[in-house]
Amino acid sequence: MLYPRENRARAVMNLDGEWSFCLDDGTGLTRHWERGPLKNAERIAVPASYNDQKDKREYRNHCGWVFYQRQVTVPAFYRGQRLFLRMDAVTNNALVWLDGSLICEHRGGFLPFEVEITDRVLPGEAALLTIAADNRISHSTLPVGNEGTTAFFGSDNPGVPSVEAAKKWRGQQNAPNFDFFNYAGINRPVRIYTTPQRYIRDLELVPGVDDGDGLVRYRVETGGDMEESGGCSRQPGNAECGEQDGNCKTASGAGRTVDQAGSVQIEILDAQGSIVARAVGPSGEIRIHRARRWQPRPGIPYLYTARVIYGEDVYEQTFGIRTVEVRGTRFLINGEPFYFKGFGKHEDSAFHGRGLDFCLNIRDLSLLDWINANSFRTSHYPYAEEMYELCDKEGIVIIDETPAVGIGAGESVNPYETFPLKEYHEQVLEELIHRDKNHPCVVMWSLGNEPDTEHFPQSAYDYWRALYDLAHDLDPQNRPVTFVCCQNDYTRDIVTRTMDVVCLNRYYGWYNLSGDLDAACYGLNLELDFWELQGKPVMFTEYGADAMPGVHMTVPEMFSEEYQAEYLDRIDRELDKRSFFIGEQVWNFADYATIQGCMRVDGNRKGVFTRDRRPKLAAHFLRKRWADIPNFGYKNPAAAAD
Repeated sequence: MLYPRENRARAVMNLDGEWSFCLDDGTGLTRHWERGPLKNAERIAVPASYNDQKDKREYRNHCGWVFYQRQVTVPAFYRGQRLFLRMDAVTNNALVWLDGSLICEHRGGFLPFEVEITDRVLPGEAALLTIAADNRISHSTLPVGNEGTTAFFGSDNPGVPSVEAAKKWRGQQNAPNFDFFNYAGINRPVRIYTTPQRYIRDLELVPGVDDGDGLVRYRVETGGDMEESGGCSRQPGNAECGEQDGNCKTASGAGRTVDQAGSVQIEILDAQGSIVARAVGPSGEIRIHRARRWQPRPGIPYLYTARVIYGEDVYEQTFGIRTVEVRGTRFLINGEPFYFKGFGKHEDSAFHGRGLDFCLNIRDLSLLDWINANSFRTSHYPYAEEMYELCDKEGIVIIDETPAVGIGAGESVNPYETFPLKEYHEQVLEELIHRDKNHPCVVMWSLGNEPDTEHFPQSAYDYWRALYDLAHDLDPQNRPVTFVCCQNDYTRDIVTRTMDVVCLNRYYGWYNLSGDLDAACYGLNLELDFWELQGKPVMFTEYGADAMPGVHMTVPEMFSEEYQAEYLDRIDRELDKRSFFIGEQVWNFADYATIQGCMRVDGNRKGVFTRDRRPKLAAHFLRKRWADIPNFGYKNPAAAAD
């Protein structure tokens, strides 16, 4: 699915702004609120989570459907063009109506979906657009919610019968099996875009290097050469039409064709806009003489542009010439051993919640530059496409993660046999790779975060190994694949060691051996001895300590800024001793919102920046440390050899 872009052949109509909004009282779907203007509606901003936009408990903790609505008038001069309605992210599930008719539905809250509306709107005349979003989470959603009497972080209710406690809990809010707030709604832009009748549907670019030249394998998918109306796409990873005779169109929908007539033309432009290579046909290979590489900063993240022309349609996609591979215990970018310095992050800010915030994205990348970081993981879901485009331009490396967080229910329940997730997880992985395949900043796929791999090791292996193979099959660039392991009995875990890169979340000195950094370093080294024997590159994707801003101690203890800084210093010194260790991503970049609970004081405070992006002492420590660590060749190459 191509990102909407305006050019001489295409227009984009942005539907962001003020919408009418209602919380569902349980009757919205049965009483068909979509068939007319919403009654007693309030105003809400799009894109943004709805939870913090009103100072009302029912908004903050709503559980179930909500309804968004606005009038849409497509300009009359769009006549003759195909029209597509695109939603970048509606959390967690969505239903979409035009003038009361269901035209599209989508499962999953962090990836885009679209539907063709050419035959459903008349340019120049108004139509009523209604979008319903359902934020409920369960064993069948990603991220996973709790069911039954289970509550996140062991929130027991002494003296209250468990069944009654569960009923009361269910009546109030979702019960997440993850440690971040379940922000919901229309979190990313809604747009209508146009294409000519015969149009470019998708573009795949696979960069490589040959004797100093760049090699780009490409494939162009086109549409419009055969009748497409009346067919509903139900391909995995895409929107589903809500009617038997619907008109839902997606990137892999009905009527797909690859042009065989040679009418596809592709031009490669350098950063100055000069054409440096050309090709004709829907697929092939292009050589770029003396190509410049895309490098993580402080190198130059050089970008080329692929301009595709098909009949009257034109589409341009930036890309980078770079290679990524795992060799022995090294992670290589452009053939050089790369060292990850950075964070796990969240899309999280005051008022917006998880909503797209261009200013915040710019600010965060500026802070990554200030602190001398080079990477982050999209914990724990795919981020907005705009962030990936920024990272392409700025040279920030991304580990791209699905929203599969919280797959586990303790040692008595096998989630791989009881949670109905496998096909859905495959769908989300396909959507993610299809969306992000051309971004040079994406160097590794993460299948999920902190699943149970200890209590049911063979079931876990069967589940995750199938996804690992699928990711390699789906990705035209065949990037490395991982998933992120929680603190566990690593000797029983037979999955993590089979990933291309071992990614560990470890909290020695915080959740484990709390406050005792001598014992923490001892326990950490016992585990690192184990991983050294596996012959794989290993990195931390989470490690850290909560610090309340302004809490200072001369003798550092937990929750003080001094303890957070000393924790990182002590752990990092142990990591530096290990040649197979390829990176450190601190948890977290900034403080963020969570569900309320006795373990959280106004959210998770492990950020080295506050939620409003003020540095704690740990940020200054990391800034100095990372300034002294080069991106490439940090660990002794001889010791890390194959």
